[in-house]
Amino acid sequence: MKFIEFGIGNTWLIRTETELEDGTEYEEKGIKGPINLNSVYLRIWIGKTVLIADLKEGFKRQKKNRTEFKFIIGIVSS
Repeated sequence: MKFIEFGIGNTWLIRTETELEDGTEYEEKGIKGPINLNSVYLRIWIGKTVLIADLKEGFKRQKKNRTEFKFIIGIVSS
């Protein structure tokens, strides 16, 4: 699964995070293809609260242990 993200708060303004079947993940600068669109999401992380609006999974609210600020628009790709 790939997550292509655009926004502030990550290592790069545009990045691709790839999750492998064994549970490991890695990130790369820029957009890495191929892209097979599964969903689009908006993630807003303020302090320890993360709000996620996903076209496929709906709205979610999560609590995290670390404090961050992120505003991300992302694409989920298989």
